[in-house]
Amino acid sequence: MSRTSFKGLAGSLRRTLAGLSDRRTGQNRSYAMEDFGLSAFAVFFTQSPSFLAHQKAMQAARGVNNALSLFGIQSFPSDNQIRGMLDPVPPASLFPVYDAIYDALREQGILQTFRGVHDSTLIALDGTWYHSSQKIHCACCSSLQHASGQITYYHSALTPVLVAPGRAEVIALRPEFITPQDGHTKQDCEIAAAQRWLEQNAARYLLQGPVTLLGDDLYAHQPSCRRTRLYGFHFIYTCKPDSHPTLYRWVNLLHAPDLGTLQLRVKAGSQWHTYAYRWANRVPLAEGDEALQVNWCELTVTDPQGQVRYHNAWITDWPLSENTVAAVVASGRARWKIENENNNTLKTKGYHLEHNFGHGEKHLAAFLVTLNILAFLFHTVLGFTDEHYRLIRATLPSRKTFFDDLRALTRYLHFPSWQALLRFMMRGLEIGPYAKPT
Repeated sequence: MSRTSFKGLAGSLRRTLAGLSDRRTGQNRSYAMEDFGLSAFAVFFTQSPSFLAHQKAMQAARGVNNALSLFGIQSFPSDNQIRGMLDPVPPASLFPVYDAIYDALREQGILQTFRGVHDSTLIALDGTWYHSSQKIHCACCSSLQHASGQITYYHSALTPVLVAPGRAEVIALRPEFITPQDGHTKQDCEIAAAQRWLEQNAARYLLQGPVTLLGDDLYAHQPSCRRTRLYGFHFIYTCKPDSHPTLYRWVNLLHAPDLGTLQLRVKAGSQWHTYAYRWANRVPLAEGDEALQVNWCELTVTDPQGQVRYHNAWITDWPLSENTVAAVVASGRARWKIENENNNTLKTKGYHLEHNFGHGEKHLAAFLVTLNILAFLFHTVLGFTDEHYRLIRATLPSRKTFFDDLRALTRYLHFPSWQALLRFMMRGLEIGPYAKPT
């Protein structure tokens, strides 16, 4: 059984959940720990808030259900029981599943396709909110006080992903939660969470060669850049003029050959766009004799009418020349995928990341988010490794259609396995081995 098949993925999650600490002290052990976790996961994977209710009804009427045959859920705890049992569980308990998927994709060569400049692995970093309220809050919440005096309580997390130029997919890695830290009086922030993530994960992701971190302008400052290099990573961070006046004063004083330029014509649909690059090596990032020296590059894209279609700039530790600047910029531009293909997908494409599935008093909100991102990762992996899944997704007109069909089929029909469900869908679509002869 392949570790990246649906059965292999679900089995890895089940074994991890079965190993969670059971804090119950009484004699009532009707539900195993894995049933609590898998019940929540099934809702995220199917994007069906009513999945468990439908499976309970199917079990009562027909004696079978898809919760058992697809996910291995032996019994159905209530929503309140699920929330109560998962609240004490730290989200890091699920990280072994993320790691197992990463290792399996590496062994299958899939991670080799997620490379950028100088054949380095590209990891994009970004923070995102996943809960906010002016009423509901807990000890793990951050807070934002408005001018009106009102306070917004919120949860947020750093959600690193693997990206690559030319690839629409992203591969989710272990998240890091932005939450009050023991022994710290200041409120936690994205940069501090990024530092913890680097400390905990540098050795793991550097095993396969160089890694380049991608980040927005928040990361393009001396402490972040120095820390990135300290842990052995390279970096390409967005660099805005307003937040880096010293660097841009230097750049604006430079002339050839210290300021390099390159123009390329690139086909965009039926038009040819002009890609104008500028770059400079070893410019100071800030004031002072001890200022960190970085390499700076800029891209301006114009259409045949001279209209600017794109403009951005970055700092990096990779040396820049006319032979490397385009590759550095292409890798830097891949950072947007963490916003569009990851955070936006999780919030607006059926995973409902910002919905309050359960806040709890300790870890519940973070644990459920970790399960939700894991569900998204499962679908990503199946898109790489399951030919039938990939064929169905390519045939259906949209992601929404696929999940609409998944919800409807699992509500009304019983399938003995995930592959049986996919075969049923292929027969209905008349694709793959069930395609009509021409």
